[in-house]
Parts: sequence; structure tokens; C-alpha cells
Amino acid sequence: MSAPLISVESVQREAERLGNNVSKEKIAALAKSAPYVTIRNLRAGYGKMEILHDFNLQVGRSQSLCLIGPNGAGKSTVLHSIYGFTNIFSGEILIGDGDRQRDITKLSANQKLGEAGVAYILQDKSVFPGMTVEENLWMGGYLLAKPALAKEAAEKIFDRYPNLAKRRSKPAGVLSGGERRLLEISRALVMDPDILLVDEPSIGLEPRYIDMVFEILGELQRKDGKTIIMVEQNAKKGLEFADIAYVLVAGRLAVADTGDELLENPDVGRLFLGG
Repeated sequence: MSAPLISVESVQREAERLGNNVSKEKIAALAKSAPYVTIRNLRAGYGKMEILHDFNLQVGRSQSLCLIGPNGAGKSTVLHSIYGFTNIFSGEILIGDGDRQRDITKLSANQKLGEAGVAYILQDKSVFPGMTVEENLWMGGYLLAKPALAKEAAEKIFDRYPNLAKRRSKPAGVLSGGERRLLEISRALVMDPDILLVDEPSIGLEPRYIDMVFEILGELQRKDGKTIIMVEQNAKKGLEFADIAYVLVAGRLAVADTGDELLENPDVGRLFLGG
């Protein structure tokens, strides 16, 4: 028998009861006390509206973190704040190992990509449909000193993903959902970033393409050493993938644990995993 449906309002109310006042020690331990991305006491939002309230985060180099929670919890706002798309009212965002951490809080999005190695992979429909696959990749290198460098990077990506190479001269608008998502990920790789901010990678995809996308992201983490911070509406898939998982509720961190532990958490399962 399938689990009974829970209204959005009920999820919000019950999720608020999950809050366990996650300690900074717990956050640090999940990052193995060696954070590569650190957020401290962040208050951020849009215009004058504050969405995140004293939010803290730590993720180590080559780790993956998945953010889940009810609609409007502030999950995408975390990614937007890291990349520079929100107003920061207080707090700081740091990147780097140990005593080499750099404060990137006030850098522009271009500076975060070009200087700090932070790339943002947007939700679906961020490709340029009238441009070819190859031209879309070149656009990913718009901050590089010379166009030739973007072309060199594109060739390395085509070597890595032969299925994309076969479509290099096709307009991006004719790609399947899975091919389009691969192109979006690949375009972010042109700048060879260290950190990938991934917003809803499974949205709008058929199951076979969802598996493909998570396999690609897993390879980028394991083989290329990318640090991944993800928002994922398919909570089960996100928790299965991630080393660390946070549950956000009303702009605050309610629960933090390993992805495996949250998969086994009965309250998380009931509210976000369908039973």
C-alpha cells in the first residue's frame, strides 16, 4: 500500500519539528574538520527580504553535499548566495584549505567563476537553443583570456563525452533532455572549476537520464576531485549520491548528517522520500 499523501502545509509544519539545533561541531565533523567551502552565520535574501537566517555550512574538498527540504526552505538561495545572486546582510563565505581560506562573500559571480573556481550549473533550459553544441561550450569559456583556450577546453570535453561530440554541430535546441543536461554540465567544466553548484540536476528528466546525470557527477567528484553542493528535488536520489546532507526549513538548518543516515531517518523518509 502506498504512503498517504501529505499536503505541502503539513510537510512544512512537521519539518519545522525536525529542527535539532545542529551544532557547529556536527557540521565540522561531517566535513572531516577539513572544510573547503565554509559558510558562517549567513543572513541573505533578495531585496530587503531575508531568506537565510544565521546559516552555517561546511563541505570538504572532493566531498558532495545535498540540500533538501520543503518548498521555500531556502535551498536554492544557498547556491545563489555562494555564487553572488543574493543580497548578503551579514556573515561570510570562505573557500580554500586550512589557513589558505579566501573570503569570497563580496566577489561578483564572474570573479567567483574566474578567480575562485566556483561554477553554477543552472536548472533546465539554460542552454542557447539556436547555437550549436560546440558554440554552447565555447560560451562556457567567456572569461578565458583567448577564444582559442575555450576551443581547446571544448575539444577535451568532446574527447571525454563522445556522445556529445557526435552532436557538436547540431543546434542545442534539438538535444534530448539528457543530452541537454550533459551539455549544461560540460559547459561549466570549460573553466575547470573546483566547486560545482548544481541546481536540481534531475528536474524534467526521464529516469534513465537521471541515472546518467548522477553517474557523470559522481565521476567528476571521485576522479576529478570536484566539490559538489547540490539542491535536488528527488530527495532519495540526492541522499543516495551525497556524502553529506542537510535538511533546510524556513531558511535554517534543521538536520545535518551523512546522506546514508538521512536515508534511514524515519521522519525524513516520511516527509521527503514518500514513506
